[in-house]
Parts: sequence; structure tokens; C-alpha cells
Amino acid sequence: MNKQYTQLISWFQSHHGVLTALSGGVDSCLVAWAARQALPKDKAIALIGDSASLKRRDFELAVKFCEENDIRYDVIHPNEIEDPNYRQNPVDRCFWCKSSLYTEMGRYRSEKYPDFVLVNGNNTSDWGDYRPGLKAADQYAARSPLAECKMNKDDIRRMAREVGLKVWDKPASPCLSSRFPYGEAITVDKLALVEKAEDLLASEGFADARVRYFGDLAKVEVPTAQLTELKNHWSILLPQIKAFGFRDAQIDEEGLISGKLNRLIGK
Repeated sequence: MNKQYTQLISWFQSHHGVLTALSGGVDSCLVAWAARQALPKDKAIALIGDSASLKRRDFELAVKFCEENDIRYDVIHPNEIEDPNYRQNPVDRCFWCKSSLYTEMGRYRSEKYPDFVLVNGNNTSDWGDYRPGLKAADQYAARSPLAECKMNKDDIRRMAREVGLKVWDKPASPCLSSRFPYGEAITVDKLALVEKAEDLLASEGFADARVRYFGDLAKVEVPTAQLTELKNHWSILLPQIKAFGFRDAQIDEEGLISGKLNRLIGK
């Protein structure tokens, strides 16, 4: 294995035990896997934060990943939707969401593993975007082994592929609350509506898609290479998306751009 792999394993070996925030994405999956390679099963525990903002498919994937890779896991319930700071969807929403997660992880640690370290899947690529959640990680002393080992998104996918993780090419899947323009109140029903529309798109071959919520209007983003295919399917997809509860839906001609709604900050 390469130098980064050795560094990552050594990072975990230098700790008595870790609790990994596992979302089902390739980043956190690699962290949970590496921790298990370096430490005994009862010292490398994944915590899956089950909440309305986590897609059911990602929750199920996280559970399956742990079972397939002999990783001990537990399910916790951050309940960020109960925090008005999150529900009101301010520009620092991600901070409040992650605060709910780390608070619950901290409570779990205090009750069961007080000498374990909280870890996440943050990496150096995250430093180039607007991510208030990084501040929450600092506030709760959650460590980022991938970032500390100077790994970026490409490094992570490469290593995940080399070690044989099935999730190595899984499309990025940010939490569902990222589909709402800042200031648009977030509710369980709205999150479920977006998830239904994205599940429909995935079932039709658009696994990497976003359904942005603009009141009763849905704006659908897919990679530019799939725009023509989406347009060919649109007459079938549109009535189904509307049946979920949207008045109308539009194809975003610009295509999928991660964090697109951050452009609206300050406008």
C-alpha cells in the first residue's frame, strides 16, 4: 500500500479507540473501514446518525457497509429537526446540524466510551467550500483523520477502490437539507418530498441528481452529460414529481453543481 494508507492506519493505531460519524458516503466509509483495520472491533465503532435529513438509501447503505466489513456500529438520533436554529435554515444551518450530531455522539461517548475520540470524514477538499459544519467539528473536538493525513477527495476514492470498498465510486450525497435555499424553513414533510423525487430519479438511472426545493417548484439537477437523457425522460418524470406534491418541476440547464445554493448567500 502507499504512504497515505500507512499514515492513515498509523493515525488510528495511535488512539485507544474511536467513534466514527458514518453517513454512508465514501469519505466516512473509508474512515470507519481504516479504523477497523487498525483497531480491534470493540475499539472502532461507527455511529450512524439516523435523522430525517439522511436519505433512507444512505442509512441502509451505512448499515450494510458495517455488516459486510465486520465493523461494530450503533444508531443514534441527533434530532436536529427539533432545533429551531436548524429548522429556520439560516446560512449557518450546517453548523447547527453538525452540532446536533456531535452533541449526540458526545452523549454516547460519555455514557459508554469516555476515552474514545470522535472522528469524521472531513478531508482537505472540504476546505475549499463554504462549510459551517467544520466549525462544529472544531467546537466538539471531533478529529478528521483524512484531512490530518492530507487526503483529498481523489485520494479517498483511489484508496477506497484499491482496498476493494464497494462504495468507492458512490456519488456524493449531501444531507437533504442542502436542497433548500437558506431561509426556507425545513420540515420533515419537505425533506421527505425531496427524497421521494430523488429516489424516483435514481430509479430511472439518475443516481447523481439533486432536487432543489423552491416552494412548490422543484428544480432538477443532473450531471451535464445526462441532461439530454433527462430531457428524453421528462414527459414520464414530470407528472410523477408533481404527484408527490410539487406544483411544477424544471430541469436546471446548468447541470449539477455541488453547493449551488451557496451562491445565494448575501443576495
